[in-house]
Amino acid sequence: MAKKLGIDLGTTNILVFVPGKGIILNEPSVVAVSEDNKILAIGMEAKTMIGRTPENIIAYRPMKDGVIADYRVTEAMLRYYIDRALGRWNIFKPDVLISVPAGVTSTERRAVIEAAIKAGARNAYVVKEPILAAIGAGISIQEATGHMIVDIGGGTTDVAVISLGGIVASTSIKVAGNKMDIAITDYIKKNFNLVIGDKTAEDIKITVGSAISLDEELVMSVKGRDFVLGLPRTIEIKTNEVVKAISKELREIIKAVKEVLQETPPELSSDIIDQGIIMTGGSSQLRNFPELMFRRTGVKAVLAKEAYFCVAKGTGVALEHLDMYKKSVIAKK
Repeated sequence: MAKKLGIDLGTTNILVFVPGKGIILNEPSVVAVSEDNKILAIGMEAKTMIGRTPENIIAYRPMKDGVIADYRVTEAMLRYYIDRALGRWNIFKPDVLISVPAGVTSTERRAVIEAAIKAGARNAYVVKEPILAAIGAGISIQEATGHMIVDIGGGTTDVAVISLGGIVASTSIKVAGNKMDIAITDYIKKNFNLVIGDKTAEDIKITVGSAISLDEELVMSVKGRDFVLGLPRTIEIKTNEVVKAISKELREIIKAVKEVLQETPPELSSDIIDQGIIMTGGSSQLRNFPELMFRRTGVKAVLAKEAYFCVAKGTGVALEHLDMYKKSVIAKK
């Protein structure tokens, strides 16, 4: 009777997948905590509080760069999502499979497993994100063919070459969507003397951002606080300014991809040239990112279908076929 849950434990969002039902929860991994350490709100409710709370309440993300930064709060957050996914009257403990970044240490991995067990899981399994992203993107990873996955989330970018169900070469860097948001915030402060919040920076990236310069630029009006006068002010920002703002972060992601390509055995390299690079994760949806990847590496890049949900969908498939993917799974009874 044990239920099964797949959790994409992201730095910015948590997605919960139930086999047979699909993705049933997609909420920000944000928790609001009071001065005396009481948890006041989790998820969407807590995200609306970011940057708007009085002094005695802090709204923050307990996951940093894809790993647990605050153990107690992450455990509470996991318990909240597990309870919501199963319903209040569920008496059976579920089997939970959780995604972790490719560069996760054994200590960080253990922290995720322990947090899941304490949050009410019967068995907890962890699988590296690139493997889940590949499964979720519909790639049959068991074959003796090389596939390159670039999973760009909020906190980390995972690059891996997968063959025969395992990772042949990989790297994980702490540069992804969140760092791009910070870069946009800094750029606007430096060039326009305007202070904006994280949410506004993310809106700019999604609305007018691009990985390469455009001839026909998109324009967006941005509201914030004048850095010198301290008064509210509105400016206009164009696509190519955003391209300039995030160019360093994009360079670092491309560099990570090149490093993994250099480590890849020649036989698998030829497969990758045939198949192309598969891009998954929320931040891979930045305009023209596959085009930039192709220009810099010479290998065609393809954005996976429903790139944002690939890891979550992969958790569901792996849960249903645990025996098939046991080589990739690290378990805790």
